[in-house]
Amino acid sequence: MNDLADAEQIALMGTALAIGLLIGVERGWRSREAKEGERIAGLRTYGLTGLLGGGSGVLSQHLGMAAFGFVFLGFTAAVTVSYVMQRRVNADASITSLITMLLTFVLGALATTEHVNLAASTAVVTAILLRFKDTLHGWLEKLEERELHAGLQLLLISVVLLPILPDHGYGPWQALNPYEIWWMVILIASISFIGYFSMKIAGSKRGVILTALAAGMASSTALTLHYARLSRKQNNMMNLLAAGILVACGTMFPRIVLISSLINPVLFSELIVPMAVMTLVTLVSSAIIWHKSVDRPPSELAHLINPLELKPALFFGALLVLVILLGKAAIHYFGEAGLYLLAAVSGIADVDPINLTLSRMSIAELSLDVAVLSIVIASSTNTLVKAMLAISIGGLGLGIRVFVPLLVAAGAGLAAVWLM
Repeated sequence: MNDLADAEQIALMGTALAIGLLIGVERGWRSREAKEGERIAGLRTYGLTGLLGGGSGVLSQHLGMAAFGFVFLGFTAAVTVSYVMQRRVNADASITSLITMLLTFVLGALATTEHVNLAASTAVVTAILLRFKDTLHGWLEKLEERELHAGLQLLLISVVLLPILPDHGYGPWQALNPYEIWWMVILIASISFIGYFSMKIAGSKRGVILTALAAGMASSTALTLHYARLSRKQNNMMNLLAAGILVACGTMFPRIVLISSLINPVLFSELIVPMAVMTLVTLVSSAIIWHKSVDRPPSELAHLINPLELKPALFFGALLVLVILLGKAAIHYFGEAGLYLLAAVSGIADVDPINLTLSRMSIAELSLDVAVLSIVIASSTNTLVKAMLAISIGGLGLGIRVFVPLLVAAGAGLAAVWLM
């Protein structure tokens, strides 16, 4: 029995050594050209640090956590003194190496105290963070103030506010669950946030289509309005802008399936056929128009959408509450017919609130067939609204290129539901 325990401890000490060597390889590679004595630590030092941490972890199991504390404090003091002395010789010495050595010690200790998976995964993440220093700094340099502000706002509404909201129903029919409503607001805000940065990474220089593809994950209506206005100023870009609008509209349908499936996974198999048909019609039409185009991409796309604003998020939450109440009332007073009418009216403004509401209701109180048909009705209505916007704002030339494919897509989606 003791031999088995010893073998297990040896294996865990080997893991602690491997953790130190993994981090040491990255640190040693980065400073491989430095002369002897010009770096704080190399491959061997990090490997030994992992072993020291593992040994202190084993020691703590026999002598208590106080033993680990004394060893860690002594190691911290020794490494800090070494860093200070190195700093005097080399002003460019980074504190990252000091922090990394302390972390390697802690991970080595974790590996020998029944947290081996946590220690190993953290070591891999640490090595990746250290390896991609230049990339991370490059991203930071490109980060705008409004984007940092938006990221902090997203963390505020998700990490801070969501956990403190009550998770039970209020109001008529107990329809309003603050936790679930705010979670859905965060879901839409996060998709918009990701869509914004996807668009920024793609860049306008890579073409209207990549920008439209990313914008469709955030707001295909916003892109339709923007491209329609742009077509008034850029008559030679009619085909290109029409193709971009169709790509953004086509992206909306997979987004609908994604959101509804996150709420109720059963909806995926029910929605995939009509939404795939609508997506196919829209994207094929876009490809045909794209191949006819010899236009150049526009350059004014940087501020198409904001990363995240709290006011629109709060407005969306209020709209979602209204749609949830109207959905409950429609079912209570008018049955399925009232829900279909609500879906059509809601789709005029925004498809996401009614999609979220119906997906949530389909879990327990609404049949899948009714939910699917209502979602497709809302999607078709929203699609036709964007077609009308293209005609009214972009003119007949752009409108015809957009209206006909979107009309066919809306009809095809409804037909697919009817035939299922």
